[in-house]
Parts: sequence; structure tokens; C-alpha cells
Amino acid sequence: MFAPLTEQEWSAVELSLRVASLAALWTLPFGLLVAYILARFRFPGRALFDAFVHLPLVIPPVVTGYLLLLAFGRRGPIGAFLEQTFGIVFAFNWTGAALAAGIMGFPLMVRAMRLSLEAIDRRTEAAAATLGANRAMVLLTVTLPLMLPGILAGIVLAFARALGEFGATITFVGNIPGVTQTIPSAIFSFTQVPGGEAAALRLTVLSIVIAFAALLVSEALSRRASRRVLGQ
Repeated sequence: MFAPLTEQEWSAVELSLRVASLAALWTLPFGLLVAYILARFRFPGRALFDAFVHLPLVIPPVVTGYLLLLAFGRRGPIGAFLEQTFGIVFAFNWTGAALAAGIMGFPLMVRAMRLSLEAIDRRTEAAAATLGANRAMVLLTVTLPLMLPGILAGIVLAFARALGEFGATITFVGNIPGVTQTIPSAIFSFTQVPGGEAAALRLTVLSIVIAFAALLVSEALSRRASRRVLGQ
């Protein structure tokens, strides 16, 4: 059970970390934008927009994966355009796994950032504006630093969600060892073959360790950011 990881297992671990990291990074600017819109603006259809953003949390992940396959597959309208124009292929590629994982973790990122933004005292921003700072300067020098703990929490939540993503990923990019097989899909594969229980258990323990370490790092960074914001 505690034998060294095989080449296939290490490949799944490395790919999972790469996919989760890319998923958290590419969703970050969109998460900040959407969180800011939801926290600071009131407009017709805002409730529908909010529901759409959080939709991946409530629909089956395989539905998300299938929709991605229809849109970003080689014959899909977006996928065909990207492949023919830029040579970018998502379907049955590890980049597609990052796309699917990012979409699944996006609502968690937005929620953490939105709550952090809503907790900011607007009078602090108003004070900066009265000193001559324009809206962009207030955002960069006041708002973003104050919501830094929420940003860090959102990144880690998206990373952890991406690390454990299975349904959307396997539907969109499959379960190809060395190409698209992440830790969850590798665990699934090992549970389907005789004698694979030990490998599945090793990957299960390792995934828990990685997720736990990510949460600890997130908590440490958030506390440090909070102390910095409060000037302690």
C-alpha cells in the first residue's frame, strides 16, 4: 500500500498539479471582474447573471463537460475556430482539463472575492477619492489590497476544486494516461481493475495531503495579508 508511486501515478500527480495551477491562474482576472460587478453594481438581470455564474455548482459536472465538448470540441464552433486559426486544441488535451477544472472552481473563487469586497468599508475608498485618486487608482491602491485575503482564499478554493475535479474533466478530455489522466480519473481507473486498490489508496492519501497543505498555506497567507492590511 505504501510502496513508491509508479510512473503512471506520478504522471497523474504532476498533471493534476499543473491543471489545478493553470485553472486557478486563468480564472483569477475573470473572478476579480465578476466579483466586482456583483458586489458593486445593480442592474437589470443581475440575479440571472449571479445564478449563471454559480450554475456549475448545482448542475451535474458531466453536463458542464458535455457542453464544453459541444462548444470547444474539434467540431464545436469555438473549438474549430481556435484550432484552425491558432492551432489551439482543448478536447482530449490537458489544457482542456484546465479549462473544465477552472470553470468548475470559478463560482467558489467569485464567492470568496465577492464576500471580501462587500466587507470593505466604502468610506475608505471615498477618502482616497477625496485626496485626488481616480477610480482606477483607488482600485489598485485601496480596494485590491484590502480584499487580498479574499483573493488568496478564492485562488486556493479554485485550486482545491480543480485538483478534485472529475466529472466535467473526464467527459470533456477523457482519461488518457500521461495526457489527461489526473488524480481523480487515475483513482477511478485503478478501482476498476483487479489489484488496483493499493494504487488507488496511495493516490487518495496523496490528494488529501496536497489539499490539506494548500489550505494551510492559504490560511497562513490570508492571516499575513490581514495583518498587513490592518497595519499590525
